[in-house]
This record gives sequence, C-alpha cells and structure tokens, in this order.
Amino acid sequence: MKHLLTAAAILAAGPALAADRMTLILDWFVNPDHGPILVAQELGYFDEAGLEVEIIAPADPSDPPKMAAAGKADLAVSYQPQLHLQVAEGMPLKRVGTLIATPLNCLLVLQDGPVEEIADLEGKKIGFSVAGVEEAVLGRILGTAGLTLEDVELVNVNWSLSPALMAGQVDAVIGAYRNFELNQMEIEGRPGHCFYVEEEGLPTYDELIYVANPETMDADMIRRFLGATEKAAQYIVNHPDEGWALFSGTARELQDELNEKAWADTWPRFSVTPAGLDAGRYARFEAFLHEAGLIDEVLPVSDLAVDLGAE
Repeated sequence: MKHLLTAAAILAAGPALAADRMTLILDWFVNPDHGPILVAQELGYFDEAGLEVEIIAPADPSDPPKMAAAGKADLAVSYQPQLHLQVAEGMPLKRVGTLIATPLNCLLVLQDGPVEEIADLEGKKIGFSVAGVEEAVLGRILGTAGLTLEDVELVNVNWSLSPALMAGQVDAVIGAYRNFELNQMEIEGRPGHCFYVEEEGLPTYDELIYVANPETMDADMIRRFLGATEKAAQYIVNHPDEGWALFSGTARELQDELNEKAWADTWPRFSVTPAGLDAGRYARFEAFLHEAGLIDEVLPVSDLAVDLGAE
C-alpha cells in the first residue's frame, strides 16, 4: 500500500518542469573570483531557481564579451573598465550584475625595492599587459605625485607581471591583482607591496561584472541566476571556510596554497547584492575615461548598465 500511495502522489504532482538552460562564459579559468557561481551550483541554488547553468572557461579571455554580444552565450563575466570601451565601440552589451564589487587591480612593487611612494617611480620601468585602460589608470596614479607617463618607461611584459617584477626587468607593474600576484610573490619568497588604484586618485569601480546583450537577453532567467548567486555570496560571507571547501572541492587544481590565499583575500569583495546597480560609480568611471581620451563622448549610465532587480 505504501508503494501505491507513493506512486499516486507522484502522479498527482504531475511531470517535473524542465530547467531553463543557460550558458555562462567566465572571464578566464576557474579561480576564487568565481566563488559565488561555483558555490551556487554546489549548493543547488541554480536548481532551486529552475536553471541548468553551463559554466565555460574561455580559451581566449577577450572572447566572453564578444560571445555575449553575439548571442552565443546568455551571460559573460567581464570587467567594468572594458565594458565602457566596448559600448563606446558599438558592442551591444550591458552590465546586468556584479560579481566582484571592488577593484582588484593595483600598482605592484617589491616590498624591499626602491619604490616606497609614487614619486619614486620617476625614471623607472613599469610593466603592463593591456594598453589603453591600464595606461590611463597609471597616468592618473602618477598624477597624484606630479608625474606623467613621460616620466616613466613603459614595458609590455605580455601577462608576465609578477615574474617580470621579481626578475628585476621592471620596477613596478600595473594590472596585477591584489588577491593573486601579491600572494604569488609571498609564496615565492619575494613579497610585494600594492598601491591600491582606488586610493591613488582613480574612481572606484566593479572589477568583475556580468554582461549580456540587452536586445536578446532573457531578463527573467538572468534575475533567477543573480538571485541564486546572491544566496551563494551571502552563504560565503557567513561561512567563508565552508564556502572554500565547497569551491575547492570542485577541482583538484584549485586545492593549492595560492588559491587558498586568494580565496581569503577575495570572498570579502563578493557582491552580496549582485543585481543592484550603483549608477554613480558607472557615471564617474565614464567621465574618467573621457577625460583620459579613451572614449569620444560620455554616454548615459542607461546605455551601460541596468538594474534588473528594480524592473
């Protein structure tokens, strides 16, 4: 009788609704920056939201926003500074959510090196990886000490930021992440020191954001995704050690000293209100890029970002 009742209950409940499939392209390989995404998946929050999320790491970090703009992905993880430039170039993208709510970028020097303050950079070599935004950021930082880009020598180190610094090829690097390169240098016995960009004259910004094509996106599905990652971010903030165990348990390559140190420096920066939009933050950074000559006109925030939680 028990089995019959169970079967009857299942029939009465009707068929289970199929989850909506969603493709998310990360900005790079899986790392602690993506904590709320992986934890939401591990804790079943996507399932609860009726979502089946396919998480893809790109072969080329420049691909994710292009794929979102072309409709080949529902969402992509990208960067607020790059979003401004991409929209200015006509790429159909908008910020729909926030993953990391503070800058991670910093100007990195050796802790025991010759650069103790920004003024010490005069005549020094500074490594970078990406032209454009990083040069503008560096120009603003140098300006706080009365210097310009003409007072330093820029060296393209082709993504080899901390190795170039530790090898003495350059005296500083811009574009290093305070949660990764700084820890990598400590592990290798060459501790570094970060000058935080938001403390050196730069308007603060969201480091990692979710972007989508506003013309083709499924707003309801994205809201559910953001709701699930919000629950995950709040879980991590309340239980950072358990969050690390869940996150690192998803892949053996995450279970090392660098990722564990990076997790400790990253989880306090996760947005616990990922759908919420700070419009002033986007307006100020747009003005900064215009002043730096990287964009021709200042666009309204509504062209750059949307608060799906308010709709």
